[in-house]
Amino acid sequence: MSLCLSSCTYAYRRWRQPVLDHLDYRLPEGLTILLGPNGAGKSTLLKLAASVNRPQSGTIAFKDIPSSARAYRQQVAWMPQTITAMPSLTAREYVAYCGWLKGMNRSDAWQRAATALARVELADRAGMKTTQLSGGQLRRVGVAAAIVHDARVLLLDEPTAGMDPRQRRVFYDQIRGLVDEVSVMISTHDIADLAEEADHVTVLTDGKIVHTGTTSSFLDHASDDVAEGRRAEAAYTALVGVDS
Repeated sequence: MSLCLSSCTYAYRRWRQPVLDHLDYRLPEGLTILLGPNGAGKSTLLKLAASVNRPQSGTIAFKDIPSSARAYRQQVAWMPQTITAMPSLTAREYVAYCGWLKGMNRSDAWQRAATALARVELADRAGMKTTQLSGGQLRRVGVAAAIVHDARVLLLDEPTAGMDPRQRRVFYDQIRGLVDEVSVMISTHDIADLAEEADHVTVLTDGKIVHTGTTSSFLDHASDDVAEGRRAEAAYTALVGVDS
């Protein structure tokens, strides 16, 4: 059984139009790419799924564990769009601190921080101050912080924003290495990368899911005469419209 949102409604002010309205969603296993125009509700969906925000109505659960439970937050990890370096902390200290915040004791958090950094190939940067890391390295530290407590679901909000193509390649290689153990959802604008990377694609627009399924089924929304390298972009445009 996977992470499920059932009839979830969320508005940033109760008297405003909901960003998400009675949304139902089940996160599949593997790597899922979440697409949608700015303001579609992608970050809101991830925050609800991560229990950072709570819906005004509806339920969220992972393997029958409700999102209000501490055990849920130990199973579901979230990485926000911005990872802020902490000048006084090394990469390992940063990850260990995040593990401690998740309820780990200090000794376990310290040991597991080294393992988490190794999983994102940053073991050789463990002793560096986070302010000395590149943007791409800092985001990988963010992933390590998210998985240090053995989460089973990893939610990443625009993790490759600001990365150059080489940095994105390295980052996605690291994520692919986690997918056998962790279900991953990535909110991204990198439409061109998804056909190579994703197992599943979910498209959100105006707070509604207009597609969820395999990458192949997503690409089927492109017309037959579209060049192979443009099929992802064409499929996205077909689903959300040219002005999005």
